[in-house]
Amino acid sequence: MEIRAATVLPARREPIELETGDGLTLVGELALPLDRPPVATLVTLHPLPTHGGFMDSHVYKKAANRLPALADLAVLRFNTRGTSSERGTSEGTFDGGEGERFDVAAALEYAEYHDLPQVWVVGWSFGTELTLKWAHDPLVEGAILLSPPLHRATDHDLDAWARFGRPLVVLVPEFDDYLRPDEARERFARVPQAEVIGVEGAKHLWVGEPYVRIVLNEIVKRVNPDAWPLPTDV
Repeated sequence: MEIRAATVLPARREPIELETGDGLTLVGELALPLDRPPVATLVTLHPLPTHGGFMDSHVYKKAANRLPALADLAVLRFNTRGTSSERGTSEGTFDGGEGERFDVAAALEYAEYHDLPQVWVVGWSFGTELTLKWAHDPLVEGAILLSPPLHRATDHDLDAWARFGRPLVVLVPEFDDYLRPDEARERFARVPQAEVIGVEGAKHLWVGEPYVRIVLNEIVKRVNPDAWPLPTDV
């Protein structure tokens, strides 16, 4: 069977709740391999909720639908404060990336408390800003950024990640609306351990199955290289 955009492969999918340090309850889902423990974990941070971003943004939904089965990964998705999806609405209100520091911390604390292994943070657009600003936690093995705009995240945040020292993989669409590959290489040069990858033909939202496959393969290549490249049929 060819893996298509709507393919959902077997996994254990559990509704979860995250409790933030400032007293909010956030809703989410944890997807796990069906009959074995995960070898690594993706904590995903979604695009801007005021522009339609949420835990079900398509790249993350497809990661949860495929990667537990294909790459033995746990995929944790959740709605940041004030964000809604089919899973429900997280308490609180959007705070422009500041109060969301508690949301990032709550997701990482959940992963640590539940002994989820080898945690990598995957941020997309607004989620990359949260990653760079708030995800330098000792639990984190590294981070993967999809379409970073570098609006809220500044050179100060890039310098902080450089000091943090963890790997940083940056996927930049050729036709991104905010930051394109050449400029991204200049901006991320401040982070010695950053790897910037320009993706030919791609746009900010990674629409189209070929681009989703590129993203998921780049994630798996870093997080569980034994499962790379991902199959296109099952």
